[in-house]
Amino acid sequence: MDRIHQKKPLHQPLFASMRWLTLALLIVVTILSGCKSSTPESSDATVTPTMSGSPSSSATPAGSATPGSGGTASPSPGSGGSVPGGSSPLDNTTGRVTAVRLIDPQAGWTGGDGWISRTEDGGKSWTKQYQGKGIVQQIFALNGKSAWAVISPDAAKPDQRQLLHTADGGKVWSAVGPMPNAAFLHFVSESEAFSGNAHSTDGGKTWTTLKVPGGIAGDANFHDKANGWAAVNGANTIEVHRTVDGGATWEKVLSRATSVPLTGAVIRSAGKGDAWVEAVGESGMSQTSYSLFHTTDGGKSWQPVLANSTAGGGPAPGFPMDYYGGPQNNGAKPGPLYVVDPQTAFLAGYCPACDKPNSIGWTKDAGKTWVNGKTEIGGFVGSLLAMADANKGWWIGTDLTEPSVMYTTADGGASWTKVFTFDKPKQ
Repeated sequence: MDRIHQKKPLHQPLFASMRWLTLALLIVVTILSGCKSSTPESSDATVTPTMSGSPSSSATPAGSATPGSGGTASPSPGSGGSVPGGSSPLDNTTGRVTAVRLIDPQAGWTGGDGWISRTEDGGKSWTKQYQGKGIVQQIFALNGKSAWAVISPDAAKPDQRQLLHTADGGKVWSAVGPMPNAAFLHFVSESEAFSGNAHSTDGGKTWTTLKVPGGIAGDANFHDKANGWAAVNGANTIEVHRTVDGGATWEKVLSRATSVPLTGAVIRSAGKGDAWVEAVGESGMSQTSYSLFHTTDGGKSWQPVLANSTAGGGPAPGFPMDYYGGPQNNGAKPGPLYVVDPQTAFLAGYCPACDKPNSIGWTKDAGKTWVNGKTEIGGFVGSLLAMADANKGWWIGTDLTEPSVMYTTADGGASWTKVFTFDKPKQ
């Protein structure tokens, strides 16, 4: 560069001077052009890389709620996709409670229209873990980590039920697949489950149908893959049949003359030889007649526990027309039955015409005696019940227009304490 500016002797030929001038100009232009191309257009500009094909901090996975948006999380049925859980900033609103399941007296889940929430302090406070479409119909838990929920995603199509599963205490709920029926769902391991006479060995992804006897009323109940129970209408009799080979064969183990046929049945089992059979009769004038029977020895002997005959529903199934000797549970209709063990069962009563429609009774001696509790709670839709043991449990009164209210007991149902009021139902 220095020699470009040197003075040339006057005696050099003109063409030499022109040649050097031209060369100097070319060098200067080249240098200036190179310097301009290596300098940013703005000294304080920032560069934002394109994230095409890569997740970003604001990306929302399919089927999840946008954090903070109040949106809903709708898992694709059967896709196995995950749904954001407790770590997501979902709103904490609830509504009418439609399902409850406890893990222990302090921890458990409730569910409703588009939500599942969990408590760790006995129901005093709740954290929403799932938010999506559909009404939660059932929740079942093996322990504090592994639980399942049955959801009806479309109110117009209540039979199209879907199964969700969590393996981390509710932080993430994953879509498993469709449910085969509306029967009581229970898992006996992480992989094996029963829903009525439907059986799954792959965590609820697929189901096979187990054989049941003809004339069955309500749903069968399988305690495990071998032992099952079914209530059956006979010829002027009500019957209970038992299988010990997974439904391949059934044996009649109870037969009682009856004035009315079964219109339904609820069966729960607390052991392979244990069965509590709620026999549901006829209804009228907002009343339903029903009976409760119990066996602990595989059906060899039966204890009549309840005989709730009513004026509107007639005689209790399995009892004569004019039998009103009881024992009787309070209420005009049966509420939820919750079996704790072979000795202990609780049964709520429901009186739709009463100011406080929900009552509760229990047995703690395998059905030999029945105690009617003194507490009555509100809720004109009925109540939900979950017991941790013979002394501690939860009871929730539900309503279509008023908030669901949760009560707890620590003395086996003798007294109940109000612990939480949920949000008013959606209108």
